[in-house]
Amino acid sequence: GVDVPGQALSCVIIDRLPFASPGDPVLAARIEALRRGGGNPFAEHQLPQAVIALKQGAGRLIRGSSDRGVLVVCDPRLLRKSYGHTFLASLPPMARTRDIAEVRAFFAEPAAP
Repeated sequence: GVDVPGQALSCVIIDRLPFASPGDPVLAARIEALRRGGGNPFAEHQLPQAVIALKQGAGRLIRGSSDRGVLVVCDPRLLRKSYGHTFLASLPPMARTRDIAEVRAFFAEPAAP
């Protein structure tokens, strides 16, 4: 990953929730092993791994106490799927909006010194 501290990075855009590719042979083997053991591969492996990846993406935005910015997650599954709350609950406390006017207002505010 790239570390861009301070005002140089003010927006991180995540187009899709970061689930691993189901075609990955390592993932396929883990899924099969969990199924054989009676587990739930999605709940026990795929979802937790995707949550960690999203948190890491969000962490690129806020590196220090004076950093500020906007995290944009474009994937509608965040709000439409039952597992979306798991992703949201994993993120640090922050204002949430779907209103572009609020985002513009955020960027119009001067950053705290």
